[in-house]
Amino acid sequence: MAQVVLEKLTKKYDEVVAVDCIDLHVRDQELIVLVGPSGCGKSTTLRTVAGLEEITSGQIRIGERVVNHVAPKDRNIAMVFQNYALYPHMNVFKNMAFGLKMRSIGKSEIEERIRRAAEILGIADLLHRKPAQLSGGQRQRVAVGRAIVRNPDVFLFDEPLSNLDAKLRVTMRTELVKLHRRLETTMIYVTHDQVEAMTMGDRIVVMQNGTIQQVGPPLEVYDSPANRFVAEFIGSPPMNFLEGTLVVDEGGMHVNVANTPLKLPQDRMDRYAAYTGKKVSVGIRPEDISSNQSDLRKQGLWSPLRAKILSSQLLGADSILQLACGDNEFMARVDPHETYGPRREIDVQLNMSKSHLFDPNTGKVL
Repeated sequence: MAQVVLEKLTKKYDEVVAVDCIDLHVRDQELIVLVGPSGCGKSTTLRTVAGLEEITSGQIRIGERVVNHVAPKDRNIAMVFQNYALYPHMNVFKNMAFGLKMRSIGKSEIEERIRRAAEILGIADLLHRKPAQLSGGQRQRVAVGRAIVRNPDVFLFDEPLSNLDAKLRVTMRTELVKLHRRLETTMIYVTHDQVEAMTMGDRIVVMQNGTIQQVGPPLEVYDSPANRFVAEFIGSPPMNFLEGTLVVDEGGMHVNVANTPLKLPQDRMDRYAAYTGKKVSVGIRPEDISSNQSDLRKQGLWSPLRAKILSSQLLGADSILQLACGDNEFMARVDPHETYGPRREIDVQLNMSKSHLFDPNTGKVL
């Protein structure tokens, strides 16, 4: 097993910069997830590690070896793609054995590796079948098994669950996390699905426009986003943003939103002092907005806000209210057993202890 280190990694296609001078250290035996919207550079980054794309500048190290000019077959990595890439005329056993035969590995060793991988993935009874006789989930397991038998230093996954239905994706996410723990190997996983990133990664890497916006454990990135892009991208529903002005008066520090003061924790006075009188964006997640007065007994600094209900979406365990206050629209996650009619006005409470302030021009967290 091995660490992967990217130093000032840049990849250009003519004048288009796909990956822009990024630094990243993937620790040995870590499962790290690259996440971001389409075109952010996450798959290109993965393909440069695999050697499928030649880098423009920078350095890639796998273990202690610089692999910039090492052929993909000599990097001792295994890659699992979105489209499975199984040979349709070969059965499962032959698909898994093909790469090993090309490396002149002995027959008994091949059989032992395939047997062990098939048992881990629960496909031992499918070895005689061809891909057309398998479900999508079974084909994905075979593709993973083909990677496992190579005993690579690093596993690379490029959106491997995108072709599966929602229920199967949840199952396969769990299986891949269990597989990582069992194999104790280094894995780099690419996805556009932030739920997938949050549930799978030891750390997640949020990317935008070829750059890394934030790296950290999932909960750290969720609770303390580095900028507005990360705050909006991570979370479902995403973080709300209310536009207002930062004010300091005899009542303390607050943000004036639609002529309503949202009180800020006093321990942030020094941190925000330079922005007094300036426009700011208040970021707050839907679960930190409540319509239930009993929530106010919980820990936190709550501020009231009068809002109009635009719509209500019942999700089962909770409901999502779409609300409006002045020019601001925002969402609240509330008790599904309460009745919320459209166009009705209600008083909601915002837990300002969980709020964040952002510069409305740069998007940076204050």
